[in-house]
Amino acid sequence: MKKIRTGLFGFGKAGKFVASELLENELFDLAWVVKRSQMRRIQYASQAFHLDEDRAAIYREQDLSPEFFAKNEVDLIIDFSGVNGYKGYAPAAAQGVKIVSAISSYSGKALAALRAYSAKTAVLYSPNITLGINFLMIASVLLQKIAPHADIEIIEEHFREKEDTSGTALKIAKALGLDTEKRVNSIRVGGIVGKHEVIFGLKNQTIRLVHESISKAAFGQGAIFAAKWLMDKPNGFYTMEEAIIGLIRENMPVGRDVSSKSK
Repeated sequence: MKKIRTGLFGFGKAGKFVASELLENELFDLAWVVKRSQMRRIQYASQAFHLDEDRAAIYREQDLSPEFFAKNEVDLIIDFSGVNGYKGYAPAAAQGVKIVSAISSYSGKALAALRAYSAKTAVLYSPNITLGINFLMIASVLLQKIAPHADIEIIEEHFREKEDTSGTALKIAKALGLDTEKRVNSIRVGGIVGKHEVIFGLKNQTIRLVHESISKAAFGQGAIFAAKWLMDKPNGFYTMEEAIIGLIRENMPVGRDVSSKSK
Protein backbone atom coordinates (compact mmCIF):
# COMPACT_ATOMS: atom_id res chain seq x y z
CA MET A 1 0.00 0.00 0.00
CA LYS A 2 1.32 3.43 -0.95
CA LYS A 3 2.08 5.60 2.05
CA ILE A 4 0.46 9.01 2.48
CA ARG A 5 3.31 11.50 2.25
CA THR A 6 2.52 14.09 4.89
CA GLY A 7 3.73 17.53 5.99
CA LEU A 8 3.00 18.86 9.48
CA PHE A 9 2.62 22.50 10.49
CA GLY A 10 3.21 22.96 14.20
CA PHE A 11 5.66 21.30 16.60
CA GLY A 12 4.46 22.58 19.95
CA LYS A 13 2.93 20.46 22.73
CA ALA A 14 0.09 19.09 20.59
CA GLY A 15 2.12 19.07 17.37
CA LYS A 16 4.78 16.82 18.87
CA PHE A 17 2.18 14.27 19.90
CA VAL A 18 0.77 14.36 16.36
CA ALA A 19 4.26 13.92 14.88
CA SER A 20 4.89 10.94 17.15
CA GLU A 21 1.64 9.25 16.07
CA LEU A 22 2.43 9.85 12.38
CA LEU A 23 5.96 8.48 12.71
CA GLU A 24 4.61 5.30 14.29
CA ASN A 25 1.81 4.77 11.75
CA GLU A 26 2.72 2.50 8.83
CA LEU A 27 0.26 4.19 6.46
CA PHE A 28 1.92 7.60 6.78
CA ASP A 29 5.30 8.97 5.77
CA LEU A 30 5.94 12.16 7.72
CA ALA A 31 8.13 14.02 5.25
CA TRP A 32 8.73 17.29 7.07
CA VAL A 33 7.62 19.58 9.90
CA VAL A 34 7.28 23.37 9.84
CA LYS A 35 7.59 25.12 13.22
CA ARG A 36 7.16 28.75 14.24
CA SER A 37 10.19 28.97 16.53
CA GLN A 38 13.18 30.83 15.12
CA MET A 39 15.54 28.33 16.75
CA ARG A 40 16.08 24.83 15.45
CA ARG A 41 17.83 22.71 18.07
CA ILE A 42 17.22 19.45 16.21
CA GLN A 43 17.23 18.80 12.48
CA TYR A 44 14.64 16.00 12.35
CA ALA A 45 11.38 15.41 14.23
CA SER A 46 12.39 11.80 14.88
CA GLN A 47 15.26 13.05 17.07
CA ALA A 48 12.72 14.41 19.56
CA PHE A 49 11.53 10.83 20.12
CA HIS A 50 14.97 9.20 20.14
CA LEU A 51 14.29 7.13 17.03
CA ASP A 52 17.23 5.43 15.34
CA GLU A 53 16.77 6.95 11.87
CA ASP A 54 16.53 10.62 10.90
CA ARG A 55 12.99 11.27 9.66
CA ALA A 56 10.86 14.35 9.02
CA ALA A 57 13.20 17.28 8.45
CA ILE A 58 12.33 20.35 10.52
CA TYR A 59 11.93 23.73 8.83
CA ARG A 60 11.06 27.11 10.23
CA GLU A 61 8.32 29.35 8.88
CA GLN A 62 11.02 31.69 7.62
CA ASP A 63 12.36 28.83 5.48
CA LEU A 64 9.18 28.71 3.41
CA SER A 65 9.32 30.03 -0.13
CA PRO A 66 7.21 29.69 -3.29
CA GLU A 67 9.49 26.81 -4.31
CA PHE A 68 9.33 24.96 -0.99
CA PHE A 69 6.29 22.80 -1.79
CA ALA A 70 7.58 21.94 -5.25
CA LYS A 71 10.85 20.71 -3.74
CA ASN A 72 9.15 18.97 -0.80
CA GLU A 73 6.06 17.38 -2.35
CA VAL A 74 3.43 15.84 -0.09
CA ASP A 75 -0.09 14.44 -0.51
CA LEU A 76 -1.42 15.96 2.68
CA ILE A 77 -0.74 18.74 5.19
CA ILE A 78 -1.90 18.54 8.80
CA ASP A 79 -2.03 21.89 10.63
CA PHE A 80 -1.53 22.13 14.40
CA SER A 81 0.38 25.42 14.28
CA GLY A 82 -1.47 28.65 15.10
CA VAL A 83 -4.11 31.07 13.89
CA ASN A 84 -1.95 32.31 11.01
CA GLY A 85 -0.43 29.00 9.93
CA TYR A 86 -2.92 28.60 7.09
CA LYS A 87 -1.19 31.40 5.19
CA GLY A 88 2.00 29.37 4.92
CA TYR A 89 0.53 26.48 2.94
CA ALA A 90 -1.65 28.47 0.53
CA PRO A 91 0.61 27.50 -2.44
CA ALA A 92 0.29 23.81 -1.56
CA ALA A 93 -3.49 24.02 -1.36
CA ALA A 94 -3.55 25.70 -4.78
CA GLN A 95 -1.59 22.71 -6.12
CA GLY A 96 -4.19 20.26 -4.78
CA VAL A 97 -2.46 19.11 -1.58
CA LYS A 98 -5.18 18.00 0.85
CA ILE A 99 -5.49 19.87 4.15
CA VAL A 100 -6.48 18.78 7.66
CA SER A 101 -6.69 21.78 9.99
CA ALA A 102 -7.15 21.43 13.76
CA ILE A 103 -6.84 25.04 14.92
CA SER A 104 -9.31 25.83 17.72
CA SER A 105 -9.66 29.61 17.47
CA TYR A 106 -9.82 30.66 13.84
CA SER A 107 -11.13 34.09 12.88
CA GLY A 108 -13.79 34.52 10.22
CA LYS A 109 -11.05 35.59 7.83
CA ALA A 110 -9.08 32.39 8.40
CA LEU A 111 -12.13 30.18 7.91
CA ALA A 112 -12.94 32.07 4.70
CA ALA A 113 -9.41 31.35 3.48
CA LEU A 114 -9.80 27.63 4.21
CA ARG A 115 -13.07 27.58 2.32
CA ALA A 116 -11.35 29.31 -0.59
CA TYR A 117 -8.66 26.60 -0.54
CA SER A 118 -11.41 23.97 -0.83
CA ALA A 119 -12.13 25.12 -4.39
CA LYS A 120 -8.78 23.58 -5.38
CA THR A 121 -8.47 20.70 -2.91
CA ALA A 122 -10.19 18.76 -0.12
CA VAL A 123 -10.06 20.54 3.25
CA LEU A 124 -11.21 19.10 6.59
CA TYR A 125 -11.47 21.52 9.48
CA SER A 126 -12.15 20.64 13.13
CA PRO A 127 -11.41 22.87 16.16
CA ASN A 128 -11.18 19.70 18.28
CA ILE A 129 -10.14 16.76 16.16
CA THR A 130 -10.30 14.00 18.78
CA LEU A 131 -12.61 11.16 17.76
CA GLY A 132 -14.34 11.00 21.13
CA ILE A 133 -15.42 14.62 21.38
CA ASN A 134 -16.83 14.65 17.87
CA PHE A 135 -18.75 11.43 18.53
CA LEU A 136 -20.01 13.02 21.76
CA MET A 137 -21.29 16.00 19.79
CA ILE A 138 -23.07 13.81 17.24
CA ALA A 139 -24.61 11.66 19.99
CA SER A 140 -25.77 14.76 21.90
CA VAL A 141 -27.55 16.22 18.88
CA LEU A 142 -29.22 12.87 18.18
CA LEU A 143 -30.33 12.45 21.80
CA GLN A 144 -31.79 15.96 21.82
CA LYS A 145 -33.94 15.00 18.82
CA ILE A 146 -35.12 11.88 20.65
CA ALA A 147 -35.79 13.76 23.90
CA PRO A 148 -36.45 17.38 22.88
CA HIS A 149 -37.94 18.35 26.26
CA ALA A 150 -34.93 17.29 28.34
CA ASP A 151 -33.07 19.82 30.45
CA ILE A 152 -29.49 20.02 29.18
CA GLU A 153 -26.38 21.22 30.97
CA ILE A 154 -22.76 21.13 29.76
CA ILE A 155 -19.83 20.78 32.17
CA GLU A 156 -16.28 21.31 30.97
CA GLU A 157 -13.28 20.60 33.20
CA HIS A 158 -9.70 21.63 32.43
CA PHE A 159 -6.36 22.29 34.10
CA ARG A 160 -6.16 25.18 36.54
CA GLU A 161 -4.24 27.50 34.20
CA LYS A 162 -6.83 27.47 31.41
CA GLU A 163 -8.57 30.84 31.54
CA ASP A 164 -11.14 30.89 28.77
CA THR A 165 -14.28 28.78 28.52
CA SER A 166 -13.65 25.68 26.45
CA GLY A 167 -14.22 26.38 22.76
CA THR A 168 -15.35 22.78 22.37
CA ALA A 169 -18.01 23.22 25.05
CA LEU A 170 -19.24 26.37 23.35
CA LYS A 171 -19.43 24.51 20.04
CA ILE A 172 -21.47 21.72 21.65
CA ALA A 173 -23.81 24.31 23.17
CA LYS A 174 -24.23 26.01 19.82
CA ALA A 175 -24.99 22.69 18.11
CA LEU A 176 -27.69 22.06 20.74
CA GLY A 177 -29.09 25.59 20.54
CA LEU A 178 -28.27 26.35 24.18
CA ASP A 179 -27.48 29.64 25.89
CA THR A 180 -23.68 29.48 26.24
CA GLU A 181 -23.63 31.77 29.29
CA LYS A 182 -26.29 29.89 31.25
CA ARG A 183 -25.80 26.26 30.18
CA VAL A 184 -22.01 25.88 30.05
CA ASN A 185 -20.37 25.29 33.44
CA SER A 186 -16.58 25.49 33.82
CA ILE A 187 -14.38 23.79 36.41
CA ARG A 188 -10.63 24.47 36.78
CA VAL A 189 -8.73 22.09 39.05
CA GLY A 190 -5.38 20.34 39.14
CA GLY A 191 -3.88 18.94 35.97
CA ILE A 192 -6.98 17.73 34.10
CA VAL A 193 -6.19 17.54 30.38
CA GLY A 194 -9.80 18.05 29.33
CA LYS A 195 -13.22 16.64 30.16
CA HIS A 196 -16.61 17.43 28.63
CA GLU A 197 -19.94 16.16 29.93
CA VAL A 198 -23.41 16.72 28.48
CA ILE A 199 -26.20 15.99 30.98
CA PHE A 200 -29.76 15.32 29.82
CA GLY A 201 -32.29 15.57 32.63
CA LEU A 202 -35.61 13.81 32.06
CA LYS A 203 -38.53 13.24 34.44
CA ASN A 204 -37.59 9.69 35.38
CA GLN A 205 -33.98 9.37 34.30
CA THR A 206 -30.72 11.20 33.73
CA ILE A 207 -28.45 10.55 30.78
CA ARG A 208 -24.80 11.62 30.89
CA LEU A 209 -22.53 11.65 27.84
CA VAL A 210 -18.87 12.06 28.84
CA HIS A 211 -15.57 12.42 27.03
CA GLU A 212 -12.25 12.76 28.83
CA SER A 213 -8.87 13.34 27.22
CA ILE A 214 -6.09 11.41 28.94
CA SER A 215 -3.26 12.38 26.58
CA LYS A 216 -2.76 14.84 23.73
CA ALA A 217 -1.91 11.78 21.62
CA ALA A 218 -5.68 11.66 21.02
CA PHE A 219 -5.22 14.65 18.70
CA GLY A 220 -2.80 12.66 16.57
CA GLN A 221 -5.13 9.69 16.40
CA GLY A 222 -7.99 11.96 15.39
CA ALA A 223 -5.88 13.66 12.73
CA ILE A 224 -4.91 10.27 11.29
CA PHE A 225 -8.56 9.22 11.13
CA ALA A 226 -9.48 12.50 9.41
CA ALA A 227 -6.60 12.22 6.94
CA LYS A 228 -7.44 8.65 5.93
CA TRP A 229 -11.08 9.62 5.38
CA LEU A 230 -10.15 12.72 3.38
CA MET A 231 -7.74 11.10 0.94
CA ASP A 232 -10.38 9.85 -1.50
CA LYS A 233 -12.68 12.87 -1.22
CA PRO A 234 -13.14 15.41 -4.05
CA ASN A 235 -12.46 19.11 -3.64
CA GLY A 236 -14.63 20.63 -0.93
CA PHE A 237 -14.87 21.74 2.69
CA TYR A 238 -15.50 18.98 5.24
CA THR A 239 -15.86 18.58 9.01
CA MET A 240 -14.95 15.84 11.46
CA GLU A 241 -18.64 15.27 12.12
CA GLU A 242 -19.17 14.46 8.45
CA ALA A 243 -16.31 11.98 8.52
CA ILE A 244 -17.70 10.15 11.57
CA ILE A 245 -21.30 10.18 10.33
CA GLY A 246 -20.09 8.86 6.98
CA LEU A 247 -18.35 5.97 8.70
CA ILE A 248 -21.44 5.22 10.82
CA ARG A 249 -23.62 5.09 7.70
CA GLU A 250 -21.15 2.80 5.95
CA ASN A 251 -21.29 0.35 8.86
CA MET A 252 -25.01 0.42 9.62
CA PRO A 253 -26.77 -2.89 8.89
CA VAL A 254 -29.04 -2.59 5.87
CA GLY A 255 -32.29 -4.43 5.27
CA ARG A 256 -32.76 -6.00 8.71
CA ASP A 257 -34.02 -5.15 12.17
CA VAL A 258 -30.91 -4.65 14.30
CA SER A 259 -32.97 -4.88 17.49
CA SER A 260 -34.26 -8.40 16.82
CA LYS A 261 -32.57 -11.34 18.47
CA SER A 262 -30.82 -13.96 16.39
CA LYS A 263 -32.84 -17.10 16.03
